[in-house]
Amino acid sequence: MNVKIEESWKQHVGDEFDKLYFLDLTNFVRDEYLHHTCYPPGNQIFEAFNLCPFDKVKAVIIGQDPYHEPGQAHGLCFSVNDGVPFPPSLVNIFKEINMDLGTPMPTSGNLARWARQGVLLLNATLTVRAHQAASHQRRGWETFTDAAIEALSRDRNNLVFILWGGYARSKARLIDHTRHLVLESVHPSPLSANRGGWFGNHHFSRANAYLVEHGQEAIVW
Repeated sequence: MNVKIEESWKQHVGDEFDKLYFLDLTNFVRDEYLHHTCYPPGNQIFEAFNLCPFDKVKAVIIGQDPYHEPGQAHGLCFSVNDGVPFPPSLVNIFKEINMDLGTPMPTSGNLARWARQGVLLLNATLTVRAHQAASHQRRGWETFTDAAIEALSRDRNNLVFILWGGYARSKARLIDHTRHLVLESVHPSPLSANRGGWFGNHHFSRANAYLVEHGQEAIVW
């Protein structure tokens, strides 16, 4: 199947596109977009991959599924389009960056600037029906995104995998901890963060320290 995704990813996860589960997934997603409002826009489903080629990845942040309200989702986990109010989790991410690195709160919640520096902002499920969180889970996306995580773990060295919350942390089993740095904490959503374990995790400075130690440029968070 010819999937429109950045070319370097095809070399590492291209086999997935010919598997039966992916054919079933494609049919499901096509039908959903035809009969319902879904997010992100169809041309941004693979935006995380398109902005961050396989060989340019330095860090991976794993989310669960896209925002499901109008104008928010554009293919990058936790990120929103320019001009869209920051969701609560994103506010807490920016607060931790401010506390960790002294970086002021940005004016835009669009994290494409991170993606272009090598941060793969990967939702485990890449699509969602409007107003219905988790509506496209367990349809095959997780198999595909797990394959992407495994390919990065296998074929790259010295990446930083950032896992926030129970769901993302369940992906730790896919990662070779001897070759990569895995950072884990509670989720930045207020429900989790306010109970402790989010603020002061220093994931952003720790990620940069590791990257610099291994000859990479630090990320401008």
